[in-house]
Amino acid sequence: MPGLTLPRRRLGALLAGVSLVAAGVVVQATATPAAAATPHRILFDNAHAETAGNADWIVSTSQPDPLGQDSSPSAETDWTGALSSWGVALQKTGDYSLKTATSALTYGGSSATDLSNFDTLVLPEPNTLFTAAEKTAIMTFVKNGGGLFMISDHTGADRNNDGEDAVEILNDLMTNNSVDSTDPFGFSIDSLSISSDYPSAISDSTNPVLHGSFGTVTKSLIASGTTATLKPADNANVKGLLYRTGYSGNTGAFFATSTFGSGRVAFWGDSSPIDDGTGQSGNTLYDGWNDSGATNAALALNATAWLAGGGSSTGGGGTGGGSTCTSAQLLGNNGFESGSSTWTGTSGVITNSGSESPRTGSYYAWLDGYGSARTDTLSQSVTIPSACTTATLNFYLHVDTAETTTSTAYDTLKAQVLNSSGTVLSTLATYSNLNAASGYTQRSFSLAGYAGQTVTVKFTGTEGSTLQTSFVIDDTALNVS
Repeated sequence: MPGLTLPRRRLGALLAGVSLVAAGVVVQATATPAAAATPHRILFDNAHAETAGNADWIVSTSQPDPLGQDSSPSAETDWTGALSSWGVALQKTGDYSLKTATSALTYGGSSATDLSNFDTLVLPEPNTLFTAAEKTAIMTFVKNGGGLFMISDHTGADRNNDGEDAVEILNDLMTNNSVDSTDPFGFSIDSLSISSDYPSAISDSTNPVLHGSFGTVTKSLIASGTTATLKPADNANVKGLLYRTGYSGNTGAFFATSTFGSGRVAFWGDSSPIDDGTGQSGNTLYDGWNDSGATNAALALNATAWLAGGGSSTGGGGTGGGSTCTSAQLLGNNGFESGSSTWTGTSGVITNSGSESPRTGSYYAWLDGYGSARTDTLSQSVTIPSACTTATLNFYLHVDTAETTTSTAYDTLKAQVLNSSGTVLSTLATYSNLNAASGYTQRSFSLAGYAGQTVTVKFTGTEGSTLQTSFVIDDTALNVS
């Protein structure tokens, strides 16, 4: 409140700042511009028995962050997992941020692996059914613009002996959910066990999955897998890209793409093509990734890029633009109760210190308050669905100061919107020591003009050389409808 004269003290109990790119976050340190581009954020699922039996469908044993095993991998063996080649290839480009989910999938929650923090979800042969809440989360995520990569295996591949295999689990996701169970993607997975084949790619030189930045796709591999039946009458955007030998059109699609709402979907009928033959000790693996008769690496990587927003918007055979908007709150960890997850800030900004008070809960964001020259930042990137006509940023702000002037703004807090290159698109407001008052005041701004874009919400507090001013933020939200 006004009149506070003691400078801020950062105690050992306070949280350390974030120095790595967290899921869904653009790193912006003090006085440093944003990176040239926001990394594509990919979440690999490992919460549904993806390592049951001899399977090893993980990019790394370090979870959720594979960088914990090796922060600069150059070879598939630098990370441990049968999907390590996939993960390392993405990581080496510098354009991707990878994480692994080890708990129930959510959308719109505060978890660091909440789907709202990612561009693409990869389901590498799940072996347990998704709960009703998880299916709602996945389908809503895709409908609002997320990418979904579904990788199946042959019927009967029940690796944990719970009575469900990937064919049944993925079909259940598509046909038994609360968002849209009327064949939303326009295909169903066949109950087949095809022992071997090299499915061929269709002729389409403009397709970004078949002809992408990672190479040209000609063939894939079946080593006990299945296919899909396409139903363009249910979704005109569904498109088969590789077919089992002797099949075409709506039957025998081994790799297919589609759209749903503002999102994109890809299906692959076997897990053998993503298996790089390496993994944890004791697992029986098959090196399909490096199979000389196929181009599986290019297929997996091009598809990942397309699902995350790269390539033509019509790569799946449709517009991908979407015409509906699901009401949602888009900011992750919006009340700071999960500490520093999903936000990037200067050291100690997110805290539970008793020297200031949260509006609700225990944690809040505290910028400046040192009584010396200082710049603190706090930021999070978010994608606003293109079909949403309302997008409102809300946050509660409390300002206290030791400044006594009633006319000069010595210390300031800017609330801004930036693009993925770090360019300021708008300064929503500038607050200062002149705004000091007791309690919190809600501030609201429309971001509807950024629908269809990934933007960064950023707060920058700048303090002068004497007399502290504290800018305290809590209970943020970005509500769309």
